[in-house]
Amino acid sequence: MVSSCYNNEKTDKNIADVNRFRTDVSYCTRCGTCCKKGGPAFHLEDMHLIETGKILLRHLYTIRKEEIAYDNITKLKLPADSDIIKIKSLKNSWTCLFFDDVYSSCKIYENRPVECQVLKCWDTQEIEQIYSKNRITRKDLLSKVEGLWDIICEHQLQCSYEKFISLTDKFKKKRKENILNEIIYIIQYDMHIRSLAVEKVNTDPDMLNFLFGRSFVDTISAFGFRIYKKKDKYHLVVAN
Repeated sequence: MVSSCYNNEKTDKNIADVNRFRTDVSYCTRCGTCCKKGGPAFHLEDMHLIETGKILLRHLYTIRKEEIAYDNITKLKLPADSDIIKIKSLKNSWTCLFFDDVYSSCKIYENRPVECQVLKCWDTQEIEQIYSKNRITRKDLLSKVEGLWDIICEHQLQCSYEKFISLTDKFKKKRKENILNEIIYIIQYDMHIRSLAVEKVNTDPDMLNFLFGRSFVDTISAFGFRIYKKKDKYHLVVAN
């Protein structure tokens, strides 16, 4: 399972044995720890859960390609090599949206995704084998939705994390105004598309982070910037 964040650490393929097994338990004690580290990512085996409406799109969000995400398996922060569709977290926490903290239980247990089915905190070998394979992408779910998929593709073209990271790295090395303006343009375009989707296409606002990923306004601090809005324009400053 992966959680959204940003860092430029290099990939380390070796997973320490200490992260692979817990020796203090051999069965689920319903402590809820795994559910509080972020919701699961979806795989092709989970497609039916979405197609049949057992889990709604408004309950999901997208980690987009090249966005840096914390990987609970490898304990590293790595760029996503494709979309990663995940269940949202409860507000102001990493806890899975469907975790019931009162009863320490899953509200969708009978329809939980495959990552939840195979996860054993005392032996993570099974989830290690499947967690990066056969992931569902937005294309799998939306490519046949006329008009909408074109908007998502245009957004990805204009607002890719690959482009954004390249520009922010350049600006930190050379504080040139033209580079800063390019960064701000991407942020404003990202927000414009979201507003357009809500106002012109009647898109449910709760679906925006699934359709377009999290906004740069929400993720910009991870890049070493602070952002503020003044007179309908976004302004950036490098965080100290």
